[in-house]
This record gives sequence, structure tokens and C-alpha cells, in this order.
Amino acid sequence: MIGVPAESLTGERRVALVPRVVERLPAMGLDVVVEAGAGRPALIPDSAFVAAGASIGDPWSADVVVKVNPPTEAEIGKLASGSVLIGFLAPLTEPDNVERLRSAGVTGFAMESIPRISRAQSMDALSSQANVAGYRAVLLGASESTRFLPMLTTAAGTVKPAAALVLGAGVAGLQALATAKRLGARATGYDVRPEVADQVRSVGAKWLDLGIEATGEGGYARELGADESAEQSRRLTAAISEFDLVITTALVPGRPAPRLVSAEAVERMRPGSVVVDLAGATGGNCELSEPGRTVVVHDVTIAAPLNLPASMPEHASELYARNVHALLELLVVEGRLAPDFSDEVLAASCVTRREES
Repeated sequence: MIGVPAESLTGERRVALVPRVVERLPAMGLDVVVEAGAGRPALIPDSAFVAAGASIGDPWSADVVVKVNPPTEAEIGKLASGSVLIGFLAPLTEPDNVERLRSAGVTGFAMESIPRISRAQSMDALSSQANVAGYRAVLLGASESTRFLPMLTTAAGTVKPAAALVLGAGVAGLQALATAKRLGARATGYDVRPEVADQVRSVGAKWLDLGIEATGEGGYARELGADESAEQSRRLTAAISEFDLVITTALVPGRPAPRLVSAEAVERMRPGSVVVDLAGATGGNCELSEPGRTVVVHDVTIAAPLNLPASMPEHASELYARNVHALLELLVVEGRLAPDFSDEVLAASCVTRREES
């Protein structure tokens, strides 16, 4: 039995499974129970889940519970000993939660811990949700801007296109660059990993080379040293003033977000410019960001949304549900839970495992 509870995080509109995925699970020998109203924030009525073959009831007593956000302490108390929990479990930033799961006898698989290898791409929920965030960030920046993004030729004259800079060329950054380009902006990407320059160019954007390199493990950038960070800040501050829209996406797993946009850089930007900071939840890439708020400083709008994927719940939920389905295909054999912990995907993503007596 697979249980799908309603998400309890304020502002969360995603749901862990959607009807299109639910209807594929009986072929794996799985039944699904969905908490009443779990899909309503994503505009999915209970009747759609029932039509897909699910039942409506208590999801917490299921063998496997699938969530989007980390469980609260109260939610962990509802889980049965010996059950499995799948979701974003925040093992690096919320270790106490992982310890509670362990104490409750729950085996936890963290979606953010799935390794970024070729065979695990279909399970890579970080990437699927980052695609949503990168796309939405450009729309947010365009809506806050006082300028057109594309070049417009009108009877009153020509308006030149806006210049957009995306800091961080991971999945969110590349999607933001591609979206800005499609909307007509002059898009430029920057990253401390020089090997992603070709990826930036592949979406039609220019590459900003500041001469600082910091390639890390697992496809992420490593944390810069103090001297490197100071030099990066100096060079970025000079470059940022040339752009109308700056989108920051830089993250270091388990650490505060690196500061890329200084207060001085914001002050140098033209009035009416916009910064969209996607790292607000881990402190922000911009020195003047206020996580969860949109503020105006030096006539520059700075937005630091905390959960952009939740603002597009239909497609964000569908993509996430596909990631969960792909993981379930590894965990379930002929309708029974049979995780092979010698599999590198399961070994990496399992953050707590029930001790066998």
C-alpha cells in the first residue's frame, strides 16, 4: 500500500503522486490510498484519484508513504514502525528529523540524495523541480521589471532588449537562460565551473568568464576560499551593473548559499532593475535579499521566493510523481518491498534504515 498525505507546509500546493502516475501502480502490485483533499491545492479533486484507482482514506498506515516536503515531528509520529518514507527529507539541514525517523523504525529515502548519474535521471527530483523554478524565476523577474524583455520595433521607435544575467548554470540556471532567451532578452550565464560554458552556449546564451574556477563533486560547485570569494565578489560587482535582470541559482549542498550579489552591486544597478534570488531558503545569494519577501532597495527590486515550484503545482507535481514512480520501480519487486541496498541509487538515497532484529 502506498500512502499519499496532504502536504502541511504553509504555501505548498504540490502533491507527491498524481492520477496519471497512480493508474500505473496497480500493474506493479501496488494499491494507493490518498488523504482526502491532498490534491486540491494542485487542482486535483479526490474523484480524479478514485477514477485512477486510488482509495481515499488514511495514508499514514501504508507500507510506503510518499511526500514532497520533510515530515513534521507530528507526522513522523503517525508513521508505522517498519514503514518506508519517500520525499525531500533534508538530511543535511534537518538531521534531527532523520534521527526521529530512525527512532521510529522508519526507512527513509531522500529524493535530494539520489545520485546524479545517468541511470538515475528519471528519479532526479532536484532537477525536475529546479526546471520549474528556473522557468518561473524569469517570469517573476519579467513581471517585476519596469522594462520589456524583448526588443520591440514600434512606430514610436525601437526598444532594445533587456540584458539578463543568470548566476549558476545548473538545471535551474540553464532553464532560466533558455526561458529568458525565448522571451527575447539578451541572456548571459556565469558559473564557477568552466566546464558548463558549452551548456550555457547551447541554450543560446553568452558565457561570462570571470577567471575563477571551483568545480566540486557530484556536479556541484565547491565552496570558494576566502581570497577566491573576495575576488569573485569584486569581479561580479563590476559586471552586474550592466544587466537589467539578475537571477541567482547558486547552491552548495548542506551549506549556506554563497553570496554573489553584494549590496554595492545592487546599488550600482540601474533603477528599475530586478534581482530574483532562488537561494533564499538557504540564506540567499544576494546580500540584500529577505527570504520569502520582495523588497525594493536603491530602486532595485529584489525577490527571494522560498518555493517557486509550488507556484506551478500542476506540472511540478506531475514531474515529481514521475520521479517517485521511477524510484518505486527500484524498491518494489512483484508487489513486495525488496530494496537492494547494494544498488548505488538506493544506497545513496537511503538516509535512515530500520534496524532488523
